[in-house]
Amino acid sequence: MSILNEKESKAILKKVLAFSKSDECECNLNGRLSGNIRYARNTVTTAGEISDLTLVVQSTYGKKSGVATINEFDDRSLEKVVRRSEELARLAPENPEYMSFLGPQKYSKMNTYFKSTASVTPEDRAQAADDSITPSKKNKLIASGFLNDNHNMLAIMNSKGLFAYNESTNASFSATIRTEDGKGSGWVTRDYSDYKNLNTATASKIAIDKSIGSVDGKMMEPGKYTVILEPAASVQLISNMFNNMGERSADEGRSFLSYKGKEGEKDAPKNKLGQKMFDKRVNIYSDPHHPEVPTATFAGDGHSVERTDWVKDGKIVNFQNSQFWSNKMGTQYNPTAVGSNQYIMTGGDESLEEMIKNTRRGILVTRLWYIRPLDPQTQLYTGLTRDGTFYIENGKIKHPVKNFRFNESPIVMLNNIEAMGKPVRINGNMVPPMKIRDFTFSSSSEAV
Repeated sequence: MSILNEKESKAILKKVLAFSKSDECECNLNGRLSGNIRYARNTVTTAGEISDLTLVVQSTYGKKSGVATINEFDDRSLEKVVRRSEELARLAPENPEYMSFLGPQKYSKMNTYFKSTASVTPEDRAQAADDSITPSKKNKLIASGFLNDNHNMLAIMNSKGLFAYNESTNASFSATIRTEDGKGSGWVTRDYSDYKNLNTATASKIAIDKSIGSVDGKMMEPGKYTVILEPAASVQLISNMFNNMGERSADEGRSFLSYKGKEGEKDAPKNKLGQKMFDKRVNIYSDPHHPEVPTATFAGDGHSVERTDWVKDGKIVNFQNSQFWSNKMGTQYNPTAVGSNQYIMTGGDESLEEMIKNTRRGILVTRLWYIRPLDPQTQLYTGLTRDGTFYIENGKIKHPVKNFRFNESPIVMLNNIEAMGKPVRINGNMVPPMKIRDFTFSSSSEAV
């Protein structure tokens, strides 16, 4: 019952709306069937499945709204949740930013569902874990990891006639593989919509090689270095920046995209729309139709979503915003797909191996972690390298190095690009490996 098709979803939601007595009503059906397996110290520790179907009802009187949730679907329960949302709406204060629900929308079709992922069995998960554990044991290494597969559905219907439906799948895998003495560590992550693309043995081989190669890293002085960032090393920094590209925070002076203005300047813009912020090779966009990172073609409020450019040739060309703020400012409404803040960054044609070969002196970084903000106005972050950091000299990896703490802004980083490779999927986004000059390492770390 956790996954309903479009016809079944529509039938339930129509019944819910029929019970409504409020001025406006919206109801959402969220279905989830998820499986997982976790292993540590070369042994499976937990495994399980989650199945749930939830109905969320929002009732509105004027600008007063109430929300109620239930996971029972007999007629009496459906009416009960509607009445409860109406009771809460009457008690709620008015929301001055309330926007009326949208009417019917036209949606383009996109395949976000793959049978291979929806059909994953406990035996499949066990085999995937074994494909990571067995080669680790053969190399006298200790593996830990997590595999999770999800089959989801979402349906939205409101009293204005809007109906949207999407069914999607996703599988994600990560593994940390260490030497027995704890002096070397490697890591890898993979995520796909189509489970057939996931090979945990091939992925784990990367972590195994990094684990063996990172033993007894040498201490290096902190400072500014040319770095080669694998996608896992830059994805979170760019995600943090992308998630802060909102129009309202920029207009209200709370963002790195706020325009401060010059003394005596009249009619200054509130934000940096149209300004060049990055290297001209930087292009960032969202597209629900991207074959490697497909998403639903509608937003959380049911508004249709198509490709949107955010950064083009290094310039800010669009902001994320809410329906309220776009209406207030008279700008275009740019929502992101429901359940996703997907971004796609274009890259170049230089492989990781070529970047290393063309580097006289630099650092190869597998990933960054424990990332924390220091200054939202400049997007300055700090954190640590982890699970494989290597010194490059005259085009070759010379030896592993101990980890660094970094202090860096993705804005500065994306202005210091020397080379980029082909984008790969990571965390539902597309990110290229990048060679960056003058990346700031502020101190060394003894952590592996």
